[in-house]
Parts: sequence; structure tokens; C-alpha cells
Amino acid sequence: KKQPEAADVQIVSTDENQVFLALQEWYQSDTYNLYQSDPQGVYYSLVLENVRSAKQPEESVLIDILEVRGVKGVFLANQKIDGKVRTLITYSKGRNWEPLAPPTTDMNNKPVSCKAPDCQLHLHLRWADNPYVSGTVHTKDSAPGLIMGAGNIGSKLIEYKEEMYVTSDCGKTWRQVFEEEHHILYLDHGGVIVAIKDTSIPLKILKFSIDEGRTWTIHNFTTTSVFVDGLLSEPGDETLVMTVFGHISYRSDWELVKVDFRQSFSRQCVDSDYESWGLTDLQGERCIMGREQTFRKRKDTSFCIKGKSFTSVLSSKSCTVTAAALVSCQHRSFTEADRCFADFWFDPDSPPEDCHLGQNYESSTGYRKVISNACEGGLNKQQSAKKHSCPLLPPRRLQVGIKGQMLAVAPGDDITFIIHQEQGDTSSTKYQVDLGDGVRAIYQNLTVTDEPIQHRYESPGVYRVTVKAENGAGHDEATMYIQVTAPLHEVHLEVVPIARRNQEVNLTAVVLPTEANLTVFYWWIGDNLQPVLTLQNSLLTRFPNTGEVSVTVQASNGRSMVKDTRIVRVYDKFHVLPVSFSRNLDRYNPNIPEWRDDIGQVVSKIVSKSTGVPQESLVTVVKAGLPTTADLYILSGDTPSHSNLESHSPWLRTEDAYPPLCFRKLRGNHSIYAQMHNEKEQEMTSPVNHSEDTQHIIQGDEFIDDDLDTHTLGNAGGTHPTTMGRRMHTKKYIVLN
Repeated sequence: KKQPEAADVQIVSTDENQVFLALQEWYQSDTYNLYQSDPQGVYYSLVLENVRSAKQPEESVLIDILEVRGVKGVFLANQKIDGKVRTLITYSKGRNWEPLAPPTTDMNNKPVSCKAPDCQLHLHLRWADNPYVSGTVHTKDSAPGLIMGAGNIGSKLIEYKEEMYVTSDCGKTWRQVFEEEHHILYLDHGGVIVAIKDTSIPLKILKFSIDEGRTWTIHNFTTTSVFVDGLLSEPGDETLVMTVFGHISYRSDWELVKVDFRQSFSRQCVDSDYESWGLTDLQGERCIMGREQTFRKRKDTSFCIKGKSFTSVLSSKSCTVTAAALVSCQHRSFTEADRCFADFWFDPDSPPEDCHLGQNYESSTGYRKVISNACEGGLNKQQSAKKHSCPLLPPRRLQVGIKGQMLAVAPGDDITFIIHQEQGDTSSTKYQVDLGDGVRAIYQNLTVTDEPIQHRYESPGVYRVTVKAENGAGHDEATMYIQVTAPLHEVHLEVVPIARRNQEVNLTAVVLPTEANLTVFYWWIGDNLQPVLTLQNSLLTRFPNTGEVSVTVQASNGRSMVKDTRIVRVYDKFHVLPVSFSRNLDRYNPNIPEWRDDIGQVVSKIVSKSTGVPQESLVTVVKAGLPTTADLYILSGDTPSHSNLESHSPWLRTEDAYPPLCFRKLRGNHSIYAQMHNEKEQEMTSPVNHSEDTQHIIQGDEFIDDDLDTHTLGNAGGTHPTTMGRRMHTKKYIVLN
């Protein structure tokens, strides 16, 4: 049965080759379940449910779990069930969780009426719902067992209660030290604890303790009250110098006040100034994470400096394994009775992944030693394990790749394929390789010998490479696609040079060679620094403002890159005339951008000379494809040249659609006529060779230097028409002699 997907995953810890992972199930909103991994980090078992969480600014998530520094395997976590939050502690890296024992007396040494299981100690860990509570539990590597934090006693954590509690035996016993939240700083390996009240009013005093919070001394650190923002210590765990930073008023600059506690001590500590204490859990068990650890701490009556050479660990020795000495469940979860029950996905008799044919393995009993547990001997939960012969396992997790992780290769490049199989037998497995270009081969024991598969593709294209691994137990298949691409030579951007504001315009990139495949196009329009990416060689766009707009296209296929830039002039108004050509021209149309540009310039120059309109006001765009057609753009404006065009060209003043402008040849000469008329073109034949005549057109400007005359062929004599209003019944020709 398919399990619902998790909503979110957060990594809590990756210490000692083991992953602590917080996973939010589909049914959870403000809690996560805590999972612990096996040594490989592949399989996970549930160790604690419903750990409180909260979203922070910028969508970051905080899981309310804290690793206690100084002692391995100790974590604090806030569990939320039915709206109630309570604090739990583990000494076994998640195997057992227990609530914190409340203090027996208050800060005035009066008995506390708080008894388990209805009353425990609860702490704000990584954050507090109250924004005015810092919510940080203070621990330090050089001060093992010393934990200080804000919270309350009762049946649940109350967000706005911020009493301060301290423990010097790693959470076994606690003492209340303040009724309100304080900033905390450890100096001299925890030999000095500094506390300043966390308040919105300015302060002059701080408190410090040299006996692990049992007694406190008041010290005036400034003569002027300061709004305290935090505490800093100088580098080094042994330092006794700290800085209070804040401000005198909300408009003032930072104020830094240095406090030196070295004058409070007259000497360095010696061996007789220390006493030992043994680490235990809440049940009094000395064997924690497979070791019995003894630490030393300064006596309450010794007023001396621990200094740089101080070490806290006095002794650490392995202890005998017992059921309570943290034998972990393997692929299983614990119940209240400390019994292991298999996770839904685990088969205790399944062979391990590295089990090869001919070898033996032991089935799992459901228990294993905790990864970071250093215990030896004693209880052996694996003694009842059964031995099995490794079966023939089918290939699994087959992968195929290219050495060097190349995205694309060129024709003729040498390619080395790498095949990797994570699970299953390899010695008796056959590997059928199909390289996608007709080359096939069969290999034996391929992933063990690391025999490379080398190949060379001669032609561009996309090739499907498949590898099928098969033995008597099953088969697996892997597929990859390799792109073989010839380098790009050039790209030509085709776009109308004239465009109307806010009108849709098509941008087209013509890539050479034309058989280039899997090309990505980057389009830069105007001053925009962010390109538009497409897999097609065209893009529809609009220009919102008039003026000249630069358009650049960059084509890339993983092996090479080419680009082209064009300038588009954007207007509010202009005229467009469709232009058609004689069919003879189609025979010599190579359908390339350069040829179309040349023909467009020829037409613009002819029209300019025959009409008197400045050539800069005329733009001819020859369209791609056959038959050969074009658009003649007449730019509107108030310049004299535009007025001249309208006065000499009656067809520009018509309110009807402009008839087509046609280029054609007449019999017996080399003249080219441009005809603008809606009537059917007359059939004409020419005794001269069409190939020769058409070549004159293709040659561009060389034949435009001849005289140009404009004739109106409305009658046999070729005289001008007597009435301008008869323009739709008059044939207008541009004649090239």
C-alpha cells in the first residue's frame, strides 16, 4: 500500500555517522516526527512523535529540539500533544525519552508542591511563542552537565512564564534561580555564570555566580543605565572578560561596556580545588552510551580560576552492555515496555545489500547497538540470530552515465560510458548495451571489473542509450539520452525593422547549420538584463514605447554559442504596402537572410528614386519562403519628403486597401516594371533568357545606377491620366531601364 507523501523534512543532526531527521507527515501542521537512521543513512526508525515546530521569517522552520553540548547523546525536545507542550530528555540519542524532574524547592528554599506524573519541569528550547522571551537553553562543550534555561513547572509549558532554572548534573536535578528571564553567559569553562535581566528598562547591574548558580553576587557594571541588547565574551572558553552591548536611549549609538572578572579571583586552581561527579540518567544508570564518565568540577568553597589548561573529563571507560545500556532497535520502533516492533517496511530475514552468492548472513533479531555506544561484552541480542546463505539477488538501482558528466558531445568525440549497479549480484549478471546508433554489445560482470564502454558517434542527433542487466533472479534497466551536436556556425535574427507600438511582432532566429538540434535561445529585448529563454527559434513580443529598440538573440547547444542583434524602429503610425514579384525570381531565391536583405535594399532604392521619397523613409522587408513576396514600409511624419510622396503618389491617398505592387519583365528588353493594380496580370512572354535577366535582379545595386523613369500606362501613349480620382482604374509602374 502506498504511503502518503511527507509534507516537509528537516535535518536535526548528522553527528557520529547517524542522521536525526524531523519529518512532517501529511496530517501534521505544527509538529514533526523524529526519525533516526541506520549507519548508512538509508533506513529510518521513529524515535519520537509530535515534536513542536514553528515557521520563522523567510519561511525557515525551527524544530523544538536541542542537543546538549558537552555530553554525547543527550537531547532535549518539546513534544506537543492535544495542544499541551511538555519537555522531554534523552540520554540515549533518542532510544528513551523522559520528562524533566521538577525541583524540590523554590529559589527561597521552600518546598515545591509539584509531583510527577502530573507536574514536571518544562523549558523554552530553541524559541518561545512569546517574542519577548529569548527561549534559548544555555549549554557549553567545556562545561559538561551545566544547563540553564527559562520555563516553568506544571503539567505543560506556559509560553509567558519565564522562570530561570539551572542543573549542574546534566538534567537529573534542577534548581530555580530567578523568577524572570535573563541573558546568560558562561565564562571560565562555566566557572562564572553571568546573568542580566531581560527587560525593556535600562539597567546598571548584573549578577554573577561562581558556584553553578547556588548563590549570586550583584555587580554595578556602569554608572549610567543602559538598555541591554546582549552579552559577548572574548575568544576562548577560559576567558573572564566580557562585554555588555546596548544603548543609552533609542536614538543613541551603540554602548559597549567591558567587564573583567579576573580581579575577583586571587589565584589559579590546583587539584585540591576540584571534586568529581559521575554522569547518570534520571534512573541513576551510570552506563550512558556505553561509557561510564566521571567529570570534575570546582568545589563551591574554592575561589580560583580554572584557566586555559582545565579539562572537565576525569575518566571515561566502556561499560557492559545491558538492555538498559542502550541497545537500539534495528529498523524498528520502541514501545512503552522497551520492546522492539518491526517497522512496516522491514523484513528480518531479507539479506543485506552487500550479500553475494556463496556468502552467509545472519537474520536480524530486531536489536543493534547504538551507533555511538561504546559499550562492550554483556548482553548480546544477536546470539539468537539465524544464519542463511546469500541467495542470487536480482540487479537493482542500475545506472548509466558518461565519464565527465558532459551535457553534449560533438560528432567524432570519444565517449566513455560508466555503468553502476547498487544492489544485486553482478558476477552472474549479463549486461545488454544498446548505444542507440545500431551498435549493441553484451558484457559479463561489467560493474565489478569497471570495464569502460567507449564509443564515438559520427552524426548529430539525440541517441537513446539503454542497459539491461539480467540474471536468474530478475532484471533491471537503465536509460539515458546523449546529445550529439555539431558546433553552431551562425545565427541570423529575422525581425521586421519597423513595428507599430504595442503590436505583436514575431522574432525568428535562423541557425546554421540548419540540422542543429536541442538549441536553447536567449532573447534580450531593449535594456532588459533578464533574457527570455525558449526552445523554439521564434518568439512573439510587443514593444510598448516608440523609438529604436535593440533585440539580441543568443543560440546555444551546449557545445557552442552564436548571437545576432537587430535594431527595430517603433512608430505609432506608418503605411505598409504588400509587394509581389515575378515567378521568375523564385527560381533564384536561395531563401537565405542575406539575399532577402539585398533584394529589400534594391526595392527601397528603386522606389525612392522613382518617387522622390527619401530612402530613409522607405523600408522593404522580403519575406522568407516561396513565392517571393515583400512588405514596403512607408514611414509617416511631417517632413517635406513625406508630403512630397503624398502629392506625387495618388495611390497613397486612397481609403481602400492598397493593391499589390508587382515586379515583372516586358518582352524584348531588360526593363523591370513594378505594377500596382488589383486586376489580373497580363500574360507576357520574353524572347530573352529568363535566367540572364533574373540574375540582373539578384545583382543588387549595380543596375539601379541606370536612369529611372516613372510612367503611367493608362493609355497607349503612356501619358499621365487626366483625373487623379481615377486611381483605382490606372496602372502605376515603376520602370527600371
